[in-house]
Amino acid sequence: MAALYEGYTLCRLAATQNQSNSGILGVEAERDSDHVVVTDSTRSVTLYKVSDQKLLSSWTVKQGQTLTCSAVYNPLTKEYVAVSDSKVIRIWKQEHLLLDQAFKATVSADIWRVHCVAGAEPVVLFKRGAVRLLDSLLSAPQQPIEEVLAQEEAIRWSTNIVTESHQDVIFTTEQKGDHFLYLQRLNPNTLQRYRLEREEPGLSPLSFSASYRDKHIRLLYLYPNGHVYQSVVSERGQVTDEGAQAFQLPRSLLLSLPVGEGLLEAASAQALDEAHVAVVGVPHPSAGSGKDFLCIWNTNFQTLQAGKEMTGKIYGQLWSFWNKLFISHGKTLSVIPFECPKSSLASALGKLRQVKTEESKAPISVPSWNNILHEEKAHPSRTVESRKMRNRKSQSAHSLTHSQVLELIKTAPVEEVQREVDMLLSRTDIQDLQPLLGQLASTLVSRTLQDPVFYTPSSLAQLVHTRCLCHSVCPDLVLLVLEKKDYFMCQLCLQFFPDIPEAVTCACLKAFISMSDIDAEKGILEPDSVNFMETLIARECNPDGLLNGSSLTKAQQDKEMTSPLPEQICPVGLHKAVLLYPASARSL
Repeated sequence: MAALYEGYTLCRLAATQNQSNSGILGVEAERDSDHVVVTDSTRSVTLYKVSDQKLLSSWTVKQGQTLTCSAVYNPLTKEYVAVSDSKVIRIWKQEHLLLDQAFKATVSADIWRVHCVAGAEPVVLFKRGAVRLLDSLLSAPQQPIEEVLAQEEAIRWSTNIVTESHQDVIFTTEQKGDHFLYLQRLNPNTLQRYRLEREEPGLSPLSFSASYRDKHIRLLYLYPNGHVYQSVVSERGQVTDEGAQAFQLPRSLLLSLPVGEGLLEAASAQALDEAHVAVVGVPHPSAGSGKDFLCIWNTNFQTLQAGKEMTGKIYGQLWSFWNKLFISHGKTLSVIPFECPKSSLASALGKLRQVKTEESKAPISVPSWNNILHEEKAHPSRTVESRKMRNRKSQSAHSLTHSQVLELIKTAPVEEVQREVDMLLSRTDIQDLQPLLGQLASTLVSRTLQDPVFYTPSSLAQLVHTRCLCHSVCPDLVLLVLEKKDYFMCQLCLQFFPDIPEAVTCACLKAFISMSDIDAEKGILEPDSVNFMETLIARECNPDGLLNGSSLTKAQQDKEMTSPLPEQICPVGLHKAVLLYPASARSL
């Protein structure tokens, strides 16, 4: 199970006039896993020792000059490379006290970025898409630089990747709402150009990241609607001829993240390995609105595995080096260590044995069942009783650990189990809450399967409402609640689980269709779904119900709903229709 550990501040952010800007151009790896180079958006490059949060060296350009891209470290020459005023390349060593003492060379075209990865020579990417090796460029700084991009096409993001046999510069561009991916290979020089599929009108990717695995380059990109896509590009892709139409780049949806109300404005997604993605600036599915989180998601099982709330404004900046995440937020640049063990079904189920760590981890806030409106309406007396019990429990100095609760579930009566599970989920001092959710769900379902008299619907519903579970975490849950004829729980699972297999969905449909309308009316259903279906049926039955943009009066609606229809458009009763609607929608 992936984990986020206790973070710390690396440095304060420089004050900027633009409050939407963090003041940081970039964070780059330096000589080893304990050193990074931070470039601010004004005039300074700073070397830090990460473990000590210690500033080792700092260099600043003169007043009136501006650094225009992130400085990089060349491990082959032990030198730093930066660009000022878009055209002046500066190279210096750590012992230089002033950047004016550094080597300077002025080139003939504006530079977008300088990239450098371990074991490879630095490369220069120009704003119009041309690429040069640094040494080749410095041998003739005023050499002509060709324009690769079309008119009105601008670079939005870039990186550098070294494969087994090549060095590749990867960058994305935007032109009149269309987005393109360029793959420039060096020695020999070849260029591949692809067109990204369009998302909803007006939506542009918020962030990109790229990785190399299995002889393929994998591009990860996040949209404001929370969709995280992956596109895979072969190193041996077809070379683009000058002026030729770009190839369409296929994509696959890895995650559909919760965005709350509206769209994301400042967020970033970073691939950590083949199964884990770090995301910052996206709401936590179990937290209230207005809170920003750093989260790690498992793309194999569509599960949220770790989360940490970040204070202050999020700028959508995220860097990852050596199992550490670097995040700008509020007025600080923070370092968050993380761990991503190999993805497996056992870890997704929360059954993989975890090595305990003394480093404290941020708790994940899970809403109390008392705050879930629909269940309060359905069981008001039980909700009030649970609230009183929790208040009494919170005053007690002794409460059960999660291991004790898991053991208690195996033998204790239903009332005691529901009380202790509710108490456990309402606590704020629980560490590793994400794997605990899977353990609780699996243990509750296992006990119910062994003991038909035992059943805890409110506890299971509370776990499902966290939106941190899925079918693969607890594969017996949907069929269990279907067997219990707990249609409220069936609704919740169909609504919140993104990975219910087709066979299980068909089993739900078959059960709903075969039940009588009388049996369906006896079940407690989610009120909003009932209201929605009432409105939908009313509109189908009376297509002229809207007159001059105004709806019928309440009395007219009641009359229409109760009067006999000459032709019954909906062939089933209201409650049965409520159950069939989400299940049939999933099967389409």
